[in-house]
Amino acid sequence: MSMSNHQVLIQKLQGVAKKAEHQSVNIQEGLSVLNHFGFSLISFLLALPFMQPFPVGPISVLGGITFAAFGWQILKGYPVPHLPQKINRIVLSADNWRRITNGAIKIIRWTEKFTRPRLALLIRGSIGVQIEAFILILSGILMAVPFGILPFNNFFPGLAIVFCALGQLHKDGFFILIAFFWIFFTILYFAAFFIGLYLLGLDGIHNFSHWLHQLVS
Repeated sequence: MSMSNHQVLIQKLQGVAKKAEHQSVNIQEGLSVLNHFGFSLISFLLALPFMQPFPVGPISVLGGITFAAFGWQILKGYPVPHLPQKINRIVLSADNWRRITNGAIKIIRWTEKFTRPRLALLIRGSIGVQIEAFILILSGILMAVPFGILPFNNFFPGLAIVFCALGQLHKDGFFILIAFFWIFFTILYFAAFFIGLYLLGLDGIHNFSHWLHQLVS
């Protein structure tokens, strides 16, 4: 019986940890083992800090650019995420690789409980690659928009990235549809903000933002 995608990924992660016990492994070497899985895994992990209702300032711009860059790399056919050389050359200890891989494996096994292979058209082949790239690029751009006073401005595009990553990791096309929903929802949310800014003025938006902060705090 052939192994599922997440089982293959778990084996690759365990292989990285074992390799690090006997020789030095830098980030580039670790990512090269994961192949295309690296895009989904890194995107998922990097999106988690943005899962909060409050704006995170300039970090969201950097994060959005990073996600958009990953999408562009996928579109251009990069086999693994291409990071700056200073980051690629960082050598992690065996203990750090073990912590990272064990954490990733726990996430994969936990999310396996509510995912399953379906709607393969949205996942596999060139169409699936283009869809993944489009979601990351558009979500990254939306996240990078500097709305310093707007709650959830990072949270909603972050959800699109998380669902896209989970859809790719587990080959679940339904999660890709959910990712599209959060992209469209984010666009509508931002559009409502601009309309409110036009109708109520900046003072009105500040009052609304203050009310939302009190509501979620």
